[in-house]
Amino acid sequence: MNWLQAIILGLVQGLTEFLPVSSSGHLAIFKEMLGVEISEGLVFEVTVHAATVLATIVVFRKQIWGLLCGLFKFKYNDETDYVLKIAISMLPVLIVGLFFKDYVEQLFSSLLVVGIALLITALLLFFSDRSRKDVTENAHRNGIGWWQAFVIGIGQAVAVLPGLSRSGTTISTGLLCGVKREVVAQFSFLMVLVPILGEAFLDLVGGDFAASQIELLPLLLGFAAAFLSGLFACKVMIALVKRAKLKWFALYCGLVGAAVIIAQLF
Repeated sequence: MNWLQAIILGLVQGLTEFLPVSSSGHLAIFKEMLGVEISEGLVFEVTVHAATVLATIVVFRKQIWGLLCGLFKFKYNDETDYVLKIAISMLPVLIVGLFFKDYVEQLFSSLLVVGIALLITALLLFFSDRSRKDVTENAHRNGIGWWQAFVIGIGQAVAVLPGLSRSGTTISTGLLCGVKREVVAQFSFLMVLVPILGEAFLDLVGGDFAASQIELLPLLLGFAAAFLSGLFACKVMIALVKRAKLKWFALYCGLVGAAVIIAQLF
């Protein structure tokens, strides 16, 4: 992987991680277009995912600090409640990571799977954008219930499939469950922090980074590109969710998904 490929893929990751169009699907498409080998791509993906996690931390730094301060008061308060619901939401993706990781990684080599998953993403975005099932403000503590947090977590676990947007799936799932738009947007972005950082740590201690053939400069450039574009995309996505502007992303995912499927079949 050269420095130009790294920058392009970093920009793709940063923009598509937060916009509901599937970062994994777009990375698979662009890696195919740029001729990046799968063995290089796996380590690179972990690196740029870590960059988007850092972007999330920067955007939500005040909320994260507030949660940490409330958590270390060692009593059950709003912050503790919120953190526990995030923990509940991570259980499904933990199960997938422990027992199905190798199978999921094999699917990343199939652009046909990416195309089909993009169509599913389009349907989720379309129906959730039309949903008006908002809960009342005081129905659940922090605006989200325990069962809603778990269902959103199931959405995140399913979204490990390439082409199925993580942010699109979790936000859509939350909206269909009746979580308010501004609540589900923040919850969706915060719930992914620990799983991605955990994956990066496991790859580091497992020796995947040391065994990688990618040079340090492309990794650093990809990280920087993903971080800067992620900052922009995260803020844009929060505003779009609040204004119920997901249908255009549904149309985009539908068109790209159809194009990928046609290209693979014919």
